[in-house]
Amino acid sequence: MEEGKKTLKRLLLVSNRLLVTFKKLDGGFEFVPSSGGLATALRSFHTERGTISFGWPGSVPQENQEAVEAKLCSEHNCYPVFISERLLEQYYEGFSNGTLWPLLHSFPPYATYSASDWDAYKEVNAKFCERIMEVARNDDTIWIHDYHLMMLPKFLRERLPRVSIGFFLHIPFPHYEILRLLPQHKEIIESLLCADLVGFHTHDSAQALLGSVRRLLGYDNTLGQLTVGERAVQVDVFPMGIDFERYSSAAETAEVQREMTYIRSNMGSGKLVFSVSRLDYTKGIPQSLDAIDEFFRRYPAWRGEIVFVLLIIPSREGVERYASLKREVDEIVGRIVSTYGTMKWTPIRYIYRNLEFPELVALFATSDIALITPLRDGMNLVSKEYLATRNDGKGVLILSEMAGAAKELLEAVIVNPNSKEEIADALARALSMDDEDKIHRNTVMRQRLKTHGVKQWVEAFLGRLDEVINRSKELSVKMLDSGVQGKLFEEYAAAHDRLVMLDYDGTLVPFAGQPELARPDTELLQCLQNLAAPKRNRVVIISGRERGALTEWLGSLNILLVAEHGGWMRDEGSRLWKPTLSGVQGSWKQQVRPTLDLYANRIPGSFVEEKDFSLVWHYRKAETESASFAGKELLDTLTHLSANLGIRVLPGDKAIEIRTMDINKGMFYKQYLASSKSQFILAAGDDWTDEDLFAVLPPSAYSIKVGLKVSKARFNVTSTRELRTLLNRLESVDHTDK
Repeated sequence: MEEGKKTLKRLLLVSNRLLVTFKKLDGGFEFVPSSGGLATALRSFHTERGTISFGWPGSVPQENQEAVEAKLCSEHNCYPVFISERLLEQYYEGFSNGTLWPLLHSFPPYATYSASDWDAYKEVNAKFCERIMEVARNDDTIWIHDYHLMMLPKFLRERLPRVSIGFFLHIPFPHYEILRLLPQHKEIIESLLCADLVGFHTHDSAQALLGSVRRLLGYDNTLGQLTVGERAVQVDVFPMGIDFERYSSAAETAEVQREMTYIRSNMGSGKLVFSVSRLDYTKGIPQSLDAIDEFFRRYPAWRGEIVFVLLIIPSREGVERYASLKREVDEIVGRIVSTYGTMKWTPIRYIYRNLEFPELVALFATSDIALITPLRDGMNLVSKEYLATRNDGKGVLILSEMAGAAKELLEAVIVNPNSKEEIADALARALSMDDEDKIHRNTVMRQRLKTHGVKQWVEAFLGRLDEVINRSKELSVKMLDSGVQGKLFEEYAAAHDRLVMLDYDGTLVPFAGQPELARPDTELLQCLQNLAAPKRNRVVIISGRERGALTEWLGSLNILLVAEHGGWMRDEGSRLWKPTLSGVQGSWKQQVRPTLDLYANRIPGSFVEEKDFSLVWHYRKAETESASFAGKELLDTLTHLSANLGIRVLPGDKAIEIRTMDINKGMFYKQYLASSKSQFILAAGDDWTDEDLFAVLPPSAYSIKVGLKVSKARFNVTSTRELRTLLNRLESVDHTDK
């Protein structure tokens, strides 16, 4: 092994279909490359990187399985997952393609729901897990692909808590209102969040998942990063590329050139337009044929001058819905041919089979126009492959705006696949486009495809996965154990200038059903008084509470009080509260308050608290299930509202707070406390509002998160009681400087 490769972590690739497929022969068997864009993309990477691959190798008779497994493992570094025909029917045809496929593509009327199919889906995902466990180690990276294996992250995380898991969905992800139709949608979402990185082709799909997570689980995100238990989880976008050079160079080979000559001799000298897709209702085949019919009706001058090549890859012919789609396509093709065809000219050449690679490249390279109009598509690599083969730059790509590739191939002629008139006009425009315009468009798109190929896609995903893992390590729970406490006490004793900043609710006192019931007890008041007594100590209570409560409860202590997360402050020994920022506007409340009042009326036991700089919807006393769901719904609604209002939405413990963007605990520290350059700093808090403070403290500060959650704080304690014990021990360190 080369020296540079010794440090590479092992990479395990997991997909439903193994990279090679079993093929039975007379007296034996062989393996052929699996078809499909994903298998093609990963195969070269698998060979180059030396990855370990897992997947279903096709239907293998029981008597051949042992020999097949031995050969796959030893010669291909592939580990097969054998699935019985009965299980395959329910897992693959049933739940994967009968339930998940239509829902994820936003075709809910096409979905079927079966508890037994769901059980089979989980069983196969568990089989994949068991197979992987035979090989995997905690220091491996496992990259799982596509919708067939959406429960696998959960199963693996339970068995390998520290392993790096990436998941990539190659098809679209729907908005929550469609996803929730799936009875098992919560289990699916929770499993995806067991991965460290969840990747999509488009921003729309990534945002759809994040929106569902917010609605279902209440997790907010920062630039796609979520905090899930003790881990950071990233949701991100990685548009998949192609092996550009493979298609570009293939177009120049003698074999492909012969195929091109054959196509031209059989299709005539007119313009050639092709459309290629798998037989599936998401591909918009009937709609594209209706558009061709509309084109001939609108532009009769092109009759006899153009040939459409319709290439359909057979798929699931045994399923009635697909068989019905095939009959519909056949009927429309027949109608167009009979309406417009002549003895000398056939408007549509219909091919219903797989083409070999040279045939496909020749079709791409020969066609003047590619008509790619799916109703929904995660990416669509055919559009990219077409551009790669057109080395002369003179082809025109007409592309559906519903394909993920449309987000990258901006210079293509973009159409709505549901408008036959728009597609017909786009065809006319493409046919009349001059060569200079074609070459300009294609030069830009081809350059983009060259620099954002499949290799770059793989590297981008795995590089991001490493970043997320490192981020999780930085944010991981680090207990304030006896060793750390010993060092903390030493530094506290030695410091001449000490700063102690403490949140109130959830940090010094447990949460109460009603905010006014969380009064400080005698023990806490004595603890804070003792802590503030030494001359070199400055104690700050920095809370989300409004001024009145802090004045009533803590106003007699010689400490700095900060209310509303930094909006108001009252210095030690003073009775005067003063705002920390001038010119802060509260006009946003007029737009947000009605929404909060609506939820307070809908959920008995919940209520709205108004402060000077914020509004809070509390639901601690409400019925748990309905209030929790309403809270997630409200959080989603407010997040969308907040974009243009200059406010921040913060989910708390049984509360949602909306406050002015410019006010936060980190801002207060930087403006009023950072300049003191204290030799010892301790800060403690329990929720999102404290993260702003933790983020701006110097690295040497003892920042403490109350609770076992991922945080920017350096350390964690388990409870308010543990923190108060720590604060009481600080008082015993120094008795002299009073």
